Parts: sequence; structure tokens; C-alpha cells
Amino acid sequence: MDDAGENLDGLAAHDWAGQAGTRWLAQLDRFESMIEPIGKALLAQAAYSASETVVDIGCGGGWTTRQIAAAVGNTGFALGLDISSDLVAAASDRATRAGLANTRFEQGDAAMAMPEEAPFNRLFSRFGSMFFSEPYPAFANLRRMLREGGRLDIAVWAPIDENPWQRSIMGIIKEHIDLPTPQPRAPGPFALGDQDYVIDLLQSAGFSDIKFDAWTGDQRVGGPGSDPESAARFVLDGMHIGDLVRPSGPEVRDAIQRDLVALFERNRDDDGVRMGAKAWLVSART
Repeated sequence: MDDAGENLDGLAAHDWAGQAGTRWLAQLDRFESMIEPIGKALLAQAAYSASETVVDIGCGGGWTTRQIAAAVGNTGFALGLDISSDLVAAASDRATRAGLANTRFEQGDAAMAMPEEAPFNRLFSRFGSMFFSEPYPAFANLRRMLREGGRLDIAVWAPIDENPWQRSIMGIIKEHIDLPTPQPRAPGPFALGDQDYVIDLLQSAGFSDIKFDAWTGDQRVGGPGSDPESAARFVLDGMHIGDLVRPSGPEVRDAIQRDLVALFERNRDDDGVRMGAKAWLVSART
């Protein structure tokens, strides 16, 4: 996954294994609370049953894996797979403290890893499938993790033009620095926004019965309760966007932060900074 330098939004796998994973860990609870509503919606769509075995791709701090483990019960099993060893360690610790015996976490690149418990009944991923440098073979590997008759449920961001929270942030940054030209379908948060592309990826990998459901709602930037100042710092310190800003120096960063604060003030309510977001909840079968 080597295209991050040429992609406006790109975060390649090796980034998640290093600095990006470390940043996510440092802001883990804020990241988790930001995307929790989408995770809950995808879990509701998946509707796991007792005794199912599930692999959670790009599990991060393991919140979704823990919910899956609870849903499948002691006769089922949930494996959290993530490329960041730091996040895997944190996820394992949280599962242990939660007293979950039917889950395990493994460090590995889902594009090529094959956990020993495979094949699984189900595959789940909340925003963990958009960063493959070679998505066709990667999705073929995801297919190999599943039994015949298995099911995939993934959440991916809809196009950036349909995500005001990200579009507005990037618009402010572009006023201050030159940004690389976005490369369609390059690894990054919005790589799988095109439904036709996702259908082709899944069909080429051997999936069928592909369905899309649109999730629309509020993205609480920095997590619920964040004020505009802390939300702006979160964007620049915790998100990959900060990597684009950092080389321009402190004066440019300060100017961008001021403009972000003003943007977030305009989108503030009693529960923090609220901006519109849209994601696809995708399901398919083997």
C-alpha cells in the first residue's frame, strides 16, 4: 500500500502499522466515539447469532469485535485482525478486562493474512477495507477467509462530495496550502465510495447478492462533547490530515486551526461539533 503520497486522503497499510496506528491509539476513545453510530448501524445490519464465527477486519481498538463476541456468545468466536501491533495490544487488553473468552486479536495485513481459525461464517469491517494498495487480490483474500455460504458486512465512506464534514475541512486546508490531486480509487478513506467499483471488486473476488444501504447522520468531530478548539486540535494532531499540514510550518498550521475553529463554531450544538456524514453499509455472500 504505497500510494499515500499521491492521494489527498491516502493512508496505506504501512502507515497504519506505524504512525497512523500510533495516532489512532493516542486518540482511541475519541475516534471510537466518532464512528460508533456507524458501527452500531453495521452491527444491526449484520444481526449476528449465537455460535457464529466472525473475523473483524481493521478492528482498531476492538470495540466492534467485543460487540460481535457478545452477540455470538460462548459457543461463537470473534477474531479482531489489524495491521497495527499497538492497536492489537490495546484491543486485547480491553477484551481481557471485559472478561471475554471467545475472542482473540491478531496483528496482520488482511490483504494476505489467513488466521488459523479461518474459514469463518462471517466477515465484518467498519472502515477497515479502503486502504489496500492492490484491492482486487486483497478482496480475493477476504473471500478465502469465509466458508461457502458465508457473509460479508462492511462500512465504507460514501464519496467525499457527500460527506460535508470531510469536504469542509479539506476546503479550509486548500485555502492555505497546495494539496495533491486526488487519485480516484487510490488507498484512502474514500477509495470505495463508488458503488460500481465496489460491486466489481466483490464480484471479482467471488461474492454475490451484493446490497447497499445508505447511512446518513452526524459526524461528531473529535467525539461527542468536543468544543471547537479541541475538535480542531484533534483534526490536526490525530487525523491523517495533520500530515498534509505539518510541512508548512507552525504559522500555516495556526492559521488553519483558527479557520477550523470558526467552521466548528458554526456547526456546534449542545453535544459538540456536528457535521453531516454518509457511509455505505454493504453486504454480500459467498
